[in-house]
Amino acid sequence: MEIPSLDEHAHAEALAQLDGLVKPVGALGRLEELAAWLCAVHGTVPPRPLDDVRVVVFAGDHGVSVSGAVSAYPRHLTAAMVRVFLAGESGVNVLAREVGAHVRVLDIAVDDPLDDVPDEVRSRKIRRGSGSIDVADAVTGDEAQRAFDAGVAAADAEIDDGADLLIPGDMGIGNTTIASALVAAVLGLPADDVVGTGTGVDDEGRARKVAVLERALTRRAMHGPMDTLASVGSACAAATAGFLVRAAARRVPVVLDGVFPCAAAVLAREIAPGAERWWVAGHRSTEPAQAFALKALGLDPILDLGLRLGEGSGAVQAVPLLRGARAVLSDMGRLADLG
Repeated sequence: MEIPSLDEHAHAEALAQLDGLVKPVGALGRLEELAAWLCAVHGTVPPRPLDDVRVVVFAGDHGVSVSGAVSAYPRHLTAAMVRVFLAGESGVNVLAREVGAHVRVLDIAVDDPLDDVPDEVRSRKIRRGSGSIDVADAVTGDEAQRAFDAGVAAADAEIDDGADLLIPGDMGIGNTTIASALVAAVLGLPADDVVGTGTGVDDEGRARKVAVLERALTRRAMHGPMDTLASVGSACAAATAGFLVRAAARRVPVVLDGVFPCAAAVLAREIAPGAERWWVAGHRSTEPAQAFALKALGLDPILDLGLRLGEGSGAVQAVPLLRGARAVLSDMGRLADLG
């Protein structure tokens, strides 16, 4: 999938205009960087409004969560949370409403039939749960490709419906374990460096996560990003990667959330080099794997609020700042116009 370049002329023009606004040069700091990035994304100065923001939550279960050893919460909560999203009562639902963003949840690999939810939620389902990565591949190569394609289709659906800005969210008990495994596998890092406390496990729980990752990373050799997604990833990670690649290919900006979307982004960048130019990091997670992922992607988070909920909840908090960055170029006066 071909990834277009950002508009460097629009970026340079934005920087020049920012220096001519009624303020000291550089006085608006990171907002100026974001404004120039949006101009490069849209190819125009000022950038277009970010009115239609879409969050797509990719939900799935993981084999490593069956025993309860890697999470402080039981596995069945993944399916329960899908219903919470649909009821509009999750953290990301509440926070998204504050910025006028729309939230959609997709069952990619939830280990529950979810027969009581709308068909559109299950329309991208690849399988029920993923394999336990410490003893088996998460998914087959074919399933990884199908999940990637499901993410592509999800991005197309939102963009065709008018999305100005996309946010990939995640839901799955065991997600931080999978994200850590992907980051370690791609970047060649030891398990102990990337594993955090996830949903709030204690030191013993963290040690169990490290042991799971060590077994997963040595279980077999991985060749290429899709093989890595199949071996130590998940169907929802592959879907998130497809979503990110497609957004970049179609010139739609993305705000990344916490560790899981950032881990998928590392794989997406391997699949489609240059796609990372179309993404911005919404916030800094407390998970160490995210820090490694962001460094590899060359992204600096907009916010640092100590968040670790996932779902896209941190990324939506960055939306007002992006809108503010646009407003700076659109609405501020110019020094040249002062009497």
